[in-house]
Amino acid sequence: MALITRDTQRQKTAIAAKSSTLKIMISGLMLLSLGALLFVTQSHAAELNLYAKNYKEQNSNHLKSLDENPETKMYVSNHKEDDNISMLEAGYDMIGSSGFDGAAVPVEGALLQGKAVKADTVLVYSKYATTKTTSSKMQLVKEAAKKGGEIDAKDLVDEPTQHAYYASYWAKLPMPLLGVHIIKLKQKSRDDDDVKASKEEPGLKIIAVIKASPADTAHIVKGDVLLNIGDVELAKPDDLFAAVQRYAGQSVVVKVLREDATMNITVALNSRH
Repeated sequence: MALITRDTQRQKTAIAAKSSTLKIMISGLMLLSLGALLFVTQSHAAELNLYAKNYKEQNSNHLKSLDENPETKMYVSNHKEDDNISMLEAGYDMIGSSGFDGAAVPVEGALLQGKAVKADTVLVYSKYATTKTTSSKMQLVKEAAKKGGEIDAKDLVDEPTQHAYYASYWAKLPMPLLGVHIIKLKQKSRDDDDVKASKEEPGLKIIAVIKASPADTAHIVKGDVLLNIGDVELAKPDDLFAAVQRYAGQSVVVKVLREDATMNITVALNSRH
């Protein structure tokens, strides 16, 4: 039977320790490689997601859901303008949008982007984009025949069906002080030199009233033009912000223009949050 000396035992212990260290290093490298692979895969998926690639933020306020982890819901529709007003009236504001043309793009990409920007709701739309049709090709042939010219063969080749895709991303916000969405209207006119010019109309026109808001409770409606809040004349959107901040938590007289009639409506504004 062979005897194991102390030096031999130390060598075996050292070899075992090195082997254990090597296993840990390899395991660490495997985890690092897996993490790097996951990052590359996610980055590649983002590049492939055209909804993410073509995303544009609506404004610089970086809006997002009030929930830390919102359960983002997606709806497919074909009434974009009406949907926008409905979302505003329901107390939502737009975070951003995605728009692009493509042959066949799965709408699930919009939901993924919605979750990435922490949207509460995503609305998705698609429609046929402009493509070469049989009638348009015949028109090319007729025009060429009239002019005695030639037609480029490329102009008669069928193209893949194209769609125009659009998605909007929305977040539910706290109830505001007044509860209206407005625009500033400009009226086209002609000056003395017969040159087209723009003349601002008085006040701020309401395009949406948030349901159950102070404005809604006071029966201010879409289409009304806000002229004054208290002593503040409303000539530009910033004036509205200043006025509601000034009278927050108070009942104030709001002067509105409805069709051709001017009226004073008392509104109890919400307090600052």
